[in-house]
Amino acid sequence: MLTEVLVAVVIGGLLYVLVPRNRKQVLKVEDGWWGPGSHSGGEEDVTIHPFKISTSDEELEDLHRRMDQTRPVPSLEDSQFNYGFNSHHLETVVSYWRNTFDWKRQVDKLNRYTHFKTKIEGIDVHYVHVKPKRVPEGTHAIPLIMVHGWPGSFYEFYGLIPLLTEPSEPGDLVFEVVCPSIPGYGFSQAPQKKGFDSVCAAHIFHKLMARLGFQQFYAHGGDWGWLVTTNMAQLQPKAVKGLHVNFAPPSKPGLMMGLSVMLGHRFPKLFGFTEMDLQRLYPCKEKLLVESVKESGYMHIQATKPDTVGRGLNDSPVGLAAYILEKFSTWTNRDFRNLEDGGLTRKFSLDDLLTNVMIYWTSGCIISSMRFYKENFGKGLDQPHSKMPVYVPTGFACFPNELMHTPKLWVRQKYPQLISFTPMAHGGHFAAMEEPKLMAEDIQKFTKIVEKKK
Repeated sequence: MLTEVLVAVVIGGLLYVLVPRNRKQVLKVEDGWWGPGSHSGGEEDVTIHPFKISTSDEELEDLHRRMDQTRPVPSLEDSQFNYGFNSHHLETVVSYWRNTFDWKRQVDKLNRYTHFKTKIEGIDVHYVHVKPKRVPEGTHAIPLIMVHGWPGSFYEFYGLIPLLTEPSEPGDLVFEVVCPSIPGYGFSQAPQKKGFDSVCAAHIFHKLMARLGFQQFYAHGGDWGWLVTTNMAQLQPKAVKGLHVNFAPPSKPGLMMGLSVMLGHRFPKLFGFTEMDLQRLYPCKEKLLVESVKESGYMHIQATKPDTVGRGLNDSPVGLAAYILEKFSTWTNRDFRNLEDGGLTRKFSLDDLLTNVMIYWTSGCIISSMRFYKENFGKGLDQPHSKMPVYVPTGFACFPNELMHTPKLWVRQKYPQLISFTPMAHGGHFAAMEEPKLMAEDIQKFTKIVEKKK
């Protein structure tokens, strides 16, 4: 019986490798209109406007008043972060936010790089554009678009940007970086109509890069940024020279994935499974189920009724901080749930965490950012892009504390041209913000491989 199973596995693998596929298949999308009302026709305004983040005393006074009027709720004894954001520690964070955190200083930090807005398909799209100060003679800057996710923002990349635009190692590539805010996030205008999903965002970002004069470029993404940049590669594979991601959950489980799950624990070498693969994929079934239930509640809410809970978060800065920062604890390392402070400052500074929260608060984007889940999941899991491979050179940075572990075999199912797969020593879901040096090194390694091949 065992011999028959092994033969079936080998045959299945050979079929997967040898059966020809249509490499010319591309994702299709039509232009949309996401602004208020109907499109009046005529040519789109392609003007690019400089943009500066600003704040006012009135804005800060309103924030402080709302923080002062919050109603504390005691946490259960010995609950740490297992019931969500620990209320006792939340008081510490809010006190720092109210009395020490300097938002105006952080605004100056945000404005260190140049920001712009341009209207695409009826909505203002915000982006950061960083050109290198110096490009070695005989070389050129490599254009790179980096896309964030939820509950992050363009600010996740602020530690990574200088490592790419001003690399210190001789022989490193120099990048020209574009970091847009997904429409409905940060300072990009929220879509006013239903249906704005990852494919629509990818289509808009292609228009953005073309408007900036980039006919070909590299793309990097994590969280929703993984899906948006993946869709960009599916929409216009000739424009995306290379795709680098640090999150790649299986979108369409197939025969090979099923066989690897059933037999990988006993025959790891047959599927190329590493020790990390075995540790992440094979805890007991009960543990897998419990973990899934523990950490997916937010997704069910946001994929069904985002406007209800979003209204409360939009009114309460303390509630908003608890909702967002709890993810920066648990998604960085699940063991942080067992710490009184959620381990928040083990990987991040409170200034950086609160800056991300303030981007959501000052832009009032929490509801529109949560709607992105409903627009994507509401169309079902069997969308055209989920069934379509990506035939663009791909690099994957595999961080050990990522929410979902994806072995090399599984990544290759979706990305047949996987040319770089790097198991990282440490890091979690917000890898670009948590481990910018590791991320920069892997983007460098991947891009050098692609450039050398070309």
